[in-house]
Amino acid sequence: MKISVIKGVGHYVPERVVTNHDLEKMMDTSDEWIVERTGIHERRFFDPETDTVANMSAKACKMAAERAGIAISDVDFIVLATITPDYFFPGSGVLLQRELGLEGIGALDVRNACSGFIYGVSVADQFIKTGMYKTILVVGAEIQSSAMEMTDRGRNVSVIFGDGAGAVVMQASDEEDKGVLSTHLHADGNFAEELYVKDPGSSRKERLTKDMLDGTSIRAYMNGNLVFKHAVVRFTEVIKEALAANGKEKEDIDLLITHQANLRISNYLQEKLALEPEKVYNNIMRYGNTTAASIPIAMSEAWQENKLKEGDLLCLAAFGSGFTWASTLIRW
Repeated sequence: MKISVIKGVGHYVPERVVTNHDLEKMMDTSDEWIVERTGIHERRFFDPETDTVANMSAKACKMAAERAGIAISDVDFIVLATITPDYFFPGSGVLLQRELGLEGIGALDVRNACSGFIYGVSVADQFIKTGMYKTILVVGAEIQSSAMEMTDRGRNVSVIFGDGAGAVVMQASDEEDKGVLSTHLHADGNFAEELYVKDPGSSRKERLTKDMLDGTSIRAYMNGNLVFKHAVVRFTEVIKEALAANGKEKEDIDLLITHQANLRISNYLQEKLALEPEKVYNNIMRYGNTTAASIPIAMSEAWQENKLKEGDLLCLAAFGSGFTWASTLIRW
């Protein structure tokens, strides 16, 4: 049976940098308040004139393909994780396919929010192991800023999110003890309404009304304390699950990259797992929470900073809306 190896990583973030001090001009908040609670100093916001989920994804994919040493035409399937598609339908996977000129190949959209990229890696891994596809692009991309309410009413959520895209090239290989060792996916829909955007939804008499536009139901709602409490538990569980499935110990991890939700969560996990600071990669300080894009952006930056080297044991973990949580262990 073939195994799945990650041959290349890439990312794209918009040029516009929005600092905490910029947000101070839009709402009653402060750099100190944001940094203390989230660790975020700045984030990137898209340019409506030039950026889309699809073309940001394409830029990340082209970088990943170049680093992998393959032609885009070698790709035979696309998995795109996003909860902020360019259209209500179709999904942005087909738009990415069009951007890349890959006419005729399949494109699958994944809507598992912050866990979406790892879910996408798991899907691609199964396709490769069964021999259905040989070269798959797995992408996480989001434009969150256009959904944020930049007012006092929306500040608790709007200071957190940013925009960007990240991608990996996954390929079939015969190499031993390398590539994706295992993936672990979980969900608990009992908490769906603790982190969600209610409207517009199909199960309404009218999908979009003036009351919705004037109210808060089209904005992201997050029960921050509850999400934090569940996140630290589920992150720890799913990381340990991945290690146990492969007969590994936490000391075997060379690099841990978690979904960039909150620097306090990352610091808690580092302490809980007794990992040295250099074994945990964070970039939330620069980009905020980019949802499905956060892990592949961090992977791409870690690789270009030479923090991901051949033979390293990489652990990825995520927790988010759904609630969903996931992990994967990868031999680089």
